Amino acid sequence: MRSWSISAGRVFGIELRIHWTFFLLPLFVWYTEYSAHRIANEGRGLALVGIIFACVLAHEFGHALVARRSGVRVKSIILLPIGGVTQLDDSQPAGETKIVPWKRDIRIAMAGPLANLLLALISGIVIVAITPHVDLWTWPFMRSGNLPRSLVWANLYIAGFNLLPAYPMDGGRVLRALFSRHIDPVQATRRAVSIGQAFATMFILGGMLLPNYWLTLVGLFLFIASQMEERSAVFQSVLEKVHLEDVMLTDFATLSPADTLEDALEKAVHCLQDDFPVIRGSDMVGVISKQKILEALRAEGNGYVQAVMNRIFDVAQKGESLASAFRKLTTKNLSIIPVVEDQRLVGIVTLQNLMHSMALLAESRKLRKQALNS
Repeated sequence: MRSWSISAGRVFGIELRIHWTFFLLPLFVWYTEYSAHRIANEGRGLALVGIIFACVLAHEFGHALVARRSGVRVKSIILLPIGGVTQLDDSQPAGETKIVPWKRDIRIAMAGPLANLLLALISGIVIVAITPHVDLWTWPFMRSGNLPRSLVWANLYIAGFNLLPAYPMDGGRVLRALFSRHIDPVQATRRAVSIGQAFATMFILGGMLLPNYWLTLVGLFLFIASQMEERSAVFQSVLEKVHLEDVMLTDFATLSPADTLEDALEKAVHCLQDDFPVIRGSDMVGVISKQKILEALRAEGNGYVQAVMNRIFDVAQKGESLASAFRKLTTKNLSIIPVVEDQRLVGIVTLQNLMHSMALLAESRKLRKQALNS
């Protein structure tokens, strides 16, 4: 989903991204306005899109702020026409927060709809107080001809839709959290996904019978999103169960701080590594990448590795999980993690190495499953 979105900057330190489907929203507003009134006001149509955008943004920031207060790191927010996706660091160990995981998940899930309901209440009170002639209960509830009423109902619609027990909507996430009290998180996700896909099928069939193509598209979105969430949950489960000793590179090249940059580059040419531990005697004193060696040679000419190596690095124990390694690589923007045992370097892990290893693990699991079924 991230690859189908564009960055729109950062708000409160959280990356904000807009999914390409959000750009269908102006077309939808124009189509509905024209179908109903045979005329479409482009300016007011864009204002209505802006209102929906603000409501979706408020919804997702409700999730993000409560997640932060619960000790969960927020990676990014991806905005979609009917809601959004707040990407959280689900690999965080539960012990890092004082809140029981399933209770924490319910709080985070409910924060979005509650933010919309609060905005609908506040905006409704203000609108009635300032412009009492605006009837909030006249159909159609959302149209560009009455933007104040649209503000109230946009929040109500987004809150109501997301409260459906259709995973990955917020109501479905609450169901998943309740299921996870008694069963494995992956099984809880699969049970919630099956309910979500039932709702998605109802939307698709309902849209085809009415006919209502947008209802069908919503159903398709739910169906695809629920499958993606299930795969993500399975992937995360594998990350927690596989240890670094199962995938780390044990045959790797090292550099010495006394090596010249030209010698280091020569060594790098003859191996597949992009990153190297720097060893003095039996101690690891730094790390350096092939790219860093090239940049230093171009900028300053030949020198020594110790002058340009990175002396700040993280290490991991070989018994740590892949989830822990991914967390260190992504959150701290590292390129290599040395793996140690009894303060002795026994392997290295890089992001490229992990991705290849995960692909091979997934393929081996698939082959074993096929063998059992045959």
